[in-house]
Parts: sequence; C-alpha cells; structure tokens
Amino acid sequence: MITAAQPPHLTPDDYLQLEARSPVKHEYINGQVVAMAGASDAHVTIAGNIFSLLRSHLRGTGCRVYISDMKVRLDACNCFYYPDVFVTCDPRDQETSIYKRFPCLIVEVLSDSTEAFDRGDKFIHYQTLDSLQEYVLVNTRQQRVECFRRSDAGQWLWQSYTSAEGTVQFISLNWTAPLSDLYEDVTLEPPPPPPDCHDD
Repeated sequence: MITAAQPPHLTPDDYLQLEARSPVKHEYINGQVVAMAGASDAHVTIAGNIFSLLRSHLRGTGCRVYISDMKVRLDACNCFYYPDVFVTCDPRDQETSIYKRFPCLIVEVLSDSTEAFDRGDKFIHYQTLDSLQEYVLVNTRQQRVECFRRSDAGQWLWQSYTSAEGTVQFISLNWTAPLSDLYEDVTLEPPPPPPDCHDD
C-alpha cells in the first residue's frame, strides 16, 4: 500500500525563515503551514476601513494598529496567524518587527472559506493570548459585527451589532462609530446559493 507523504514539520524559526522568502503568505499551526487565499473586494475594503478608523482613533496613544501583513505569534499553541486587523498597546511588541505577541483586539473579516475556522479553532487559539480583551467578527453579506469580550472572570461574552443599532463599539479601545463607517464603499456579497439537491 502506498501512503501519502506527510508534509515536513517546521519549527517556528524554520517557518519564519521560509515566510520571509515566500511570495505567498502562510499561517503556521503547530509545525504545519497553510497558504492563505486572496480576499474579495468587500473583505479588503472592510478591513481597510477598520484600519483607517482605528488608526485615527489611536493616534498619539502609544497603541499600534496593524493590517493583514503583520503576524501574531501564539506561543501557547505554537501558531502564527495573520489577523485582518489587530491592535496592540503593549510596549513589548515594539521589540519584534515581524510578529507581535500581545494584541488587545483582533478583528477577522469573514469569508466562506474561513468562517468556520475563524469561529472555531482559531478563536480557541486566540483565547490563549492573555492580552486579548476583544475578538471581533465582521460579516461581508450584511451589516453585522459580532464582538466577543473577555470578562473579569475570564468568560467570553458575545454581543452583536446590526444596522438596527446603528453603531458599533470596541470597548477594549473605548471606541464607538457608526456601523455604516465600517461598510463605507462596500458592495455586500450575495448569499451563497442553496444546496443543489437531487433525488437519486
């Protein structure tokens, strides 16, 4: 019987060296690398809007906001991810130029190919970051933002914002804005087609 070759197990240093030379971005999950796909117009525009809004809000505070080309290192699960947007206010993150370790806010813009992972294992991994106070998921099919916030007791509390509320709030940054600002110039994506069911 022929068995498929297993991909090589990379150390974090191996990954960082390969990633520095790679034309394609990869995330790293406990020794394995996963190539990242391109993003849609709506995805890129939403991420850019959030980056711009937070950059303006945080100017002069010592906090830094990063968009999708900066990695977050998660030592507890041996992972590196590229969040769509994240913020760190920890001065220790200025000591590393190619990744950050202490984000207080992470934003992921949802897509069909990544939504299950963003809601599942990736969120579980992000929870290993003691610095993380808020995890945000942004929908590309409707104006809807979900915030997961770590309570003082360590529980993650969920709050949803839609066009009915009109505003969105990132409590970790003391920031509130019209929800429409996040979706400025965005053409929302159509819903997925219904499953094609045929009788045998």
